[in-house]
Formats: sequence, structure tokens, C-alpha cells
Amino acid sequence: MLGFIWSLIVGGVLGAIGGMILGKDVPGGMIGNIIVGFLGSWIGSNFLGLENWGPVIGGFAILPALLGAIILIFIYSLIVGNRNKR
Repeated sequence: MLGFIWSLIVGGVLGAIGGMILGKDVPGGMIGNIIVGFLGSWIGSNFLGLENWGPVIGGFAILPALLGAIILIFIYSLIVGNRNKR
């Protein structure tokens, strides 16, 4: 149970940091940040793997998860940005 709570906290923080780096808001507030953190971790670990990429906290390798969250927020902002221009 404690591991799951750590995963939620770390996922939320990673999503928030990714949004701050890009200067974009993640829709859904903290729940959106958690979702972006989880999906970003999955994307980052698939591209970079889990080995030799910094510390693992709450089941997340920090650097791949952060890079995945940044990529996910960037793609989302491109899609929403193009939708708003129509």
C-alpha cells in the first residue's frame, strides 16, 4: 500500500515538473499530473530502459520518467494547440 502511495506522489511530482519545464498546464490538476507521470514513465522506460538512468523512486526511474512526461506534455500541447486554431 505504501509503495502505491509513493508511486502516486512521484508520478504527480514528475508530471508537475514536466509541465513547469515546458511552461504548459496539464489538464486535470494533480490527477492529470499523476496520469502524465505514469504514462511518461512508461514512455521513457520503453525508449531509454530502466538501467543506468539515475535513481529509482516509487518504482520510477527518474530521468526516463521525466523525459517521457515532457514528451507526452509536448505532444498533447501540439494536438490541443492545433485544435484551438481551427
